[in-house]
Parts: sequence; C-alpha cells; structure tokens
Amino acid sequence: MKFSVSVIIPAYNCDLFIEKAINSVLLQPEVVEIIVVNDGSRDKTQNILENLQKQNPIIKIYYHQNNKNRGRAASRNLGIKKSKGNYVAFLDADDFYLENRFVLDKKIFETNKDADGVYNAVGFCFYRELTSVEEQELTLNTVNQIINPEALFEALISGKHGHFQIDGLTVKKAIFDFTGFFNETLVVAEDTDIFWKMAIKAKLYTGVIDYPLALRGVHNSNVFNRDDLYKEYTIKMYESLIFWSSKNKVSIAIADTLFKWIWLITYKQKNTLINYIKYWSYLFINTPRFLFSVLSIKYFPIIRLRQKLFPFLFK
Repeated sequence: MKFSVSVIIPAYNCDLFIEKAINSVLLQPEVVEIIVVNDGSRDKTQNILENLQKQNPIIKIYYHQNNKNRGRAASRNLGIKKSKGNYVAFLDADDFYLENRFVLDKKIFETNKDADGVYNAVGFCFYRELTSVEEQELTLNTVNQIINPEALFEALISGKHGHFQIDGLTVKKAIFDFTGFFNETLVVAEDTDIFWKMAIKAKLYTGVIDYPLALRGVHNSNVFNRDDLYKEYTIKMYESLIFWSSKNKVSIAIADTLFKWIWLITYKQKNTLINYIKYWSYLFINTPRFLFSVLSIKYFPIIRLRQKLFPFLFK
C-alpha cells in the first residue's frame, strides 16, 4: 500500500497559529493533502486559509453544516470522511510538526505488515510563561519504552509507561472501521477515548519516543489547562469505552479493567448507596453483554461495599 498521508487539522479561532501549523505539514513529502476543517471560526482564520490554499492546492478547506462550531471530535471525523490518503495523521491548529515527521512511520508500516498505526513523542512550544508545576510536567508526551501492541491497552490505562499525544499518531484510514470515529459527545478526552479503542482493537507500534516529532503550542487558551473539564469528562470517557466495549464484543477481562477504574473514580466521589446503585444499574442496563456476566455481580455496590456496610460480619 502506498504511504500517502492525509493530515487533518481542526481549526477554531486560531489565526495566530494556523499558518505555522500548515507550513510545517507542507514540509513533509509523504503528505498528499492537508484537510483543514474550519470549525466556525470568527477571527481571521478563514482569510489565512484561503490565502494559503491559493498557493498550495493540496490544502482543502471544509466546514460543518451552517458553519457551526461542533468541536474537535466532529471536525476530525469530517476530515477522516473527506480524506483520500491511505493513512491519516492529525495536527491541532496551534501545534506544528518537526522535520521528518513521517520518515520512521513509513519504515515501520513497511516492516510490520500487521501495523495499523504508529505513535511518536510530542514536545512543547511555549508562548507564555510557565508555572513551576508546568516546567516539571510539560517536557515530552511519550511512552518511556517500546511496548508490544498486545500490551498497549494495559500500559496506557495504568499510565505506568507514559502516554502519547494525537500530533504524534499516524494510522491506516481503515482503522476506523474497527474503532468507529471520535466520540463527538466528549468535549475533552476524545483523543484518549479513541487511542484506547485502537489499542484494544488494532495494532499500534511504538515509533520515536526519545525526542519529539511535533510540538504542542502552550498558550493562555489551551483546553488542557481546564482541570474542571477533564474532571467532568474523564468519567464520561470511561463510560464511552464501556458502552463501546459491550457493542464490539471486547473481552470480559478488558471490561473488568474499565469497570475497576470507573469504580475508583466514583468511589472517590463519596456518593450515597442509593446513588451508587442507580449509577451502576444505569451502566449495566446499557451494557447488556456485561449485565449477564459475572461483572454485574462483582461491581454491584452492595457486594462491592459489603465490608463497609456490614462491618460486624467481618470481625
């Protein structure tokens, strides 16, 4: 299969960054088209895109119906559907690729015929002053060792070996036949959601992990600074994975791991027993494969909390 890459860029009010992002993609010889989805921008983004398109015919601009703002997930999904390349990569509009972004990816796909995707390290470019915490944390988005594709899901969900970021991911377009598209109900964590689905259903290989092939722009408008959003949507992401797992015949062992993490998150919220029962009933009613499995017993709140509820039985 020819290594032809479509790069998809969701763009929303990014006139300060979009030209740098697109120019970094134009330097990559493996790229056959740059798909920019203008997600309802109200600044000068559209003017910049039109000027760049006049100079570079591989740039294609798309919009949602009625020029609505629908978010990153919907924009990436539209880009995937419009793409013509055999391979798909992503770039956020305030980020940019570095030299030779796809060179090793191509070699890995040629060497490993079963590879559905490759992930690489991503660094940071700072447009503002950092806090002391950010100086320690914002170094390199990467895994810290080569991970066998079969072990990737467990590695990612545990976080023991780090994580990768969407700017460093290249996949065969056909992978979305296995995973489905990005979950458009997730405002954040939609990328982690689909990474884990890919790790469960497909084979993702480790690429460059000790230096970056792309840089994320760090500025005052970054969504990843919004702890409140991530707190709200992390549990929604796990629910998305559970519902998807039920429909896609994912193993009970993997579902057990997902349920375990949902339990840990909800337990920290210190709900009442009634609320626990309501929530877990909701989960299992909407996942019929797991409702009729040992998991519905294992995670039923009265069973799970039996020692706390009935301490006299355990003396």
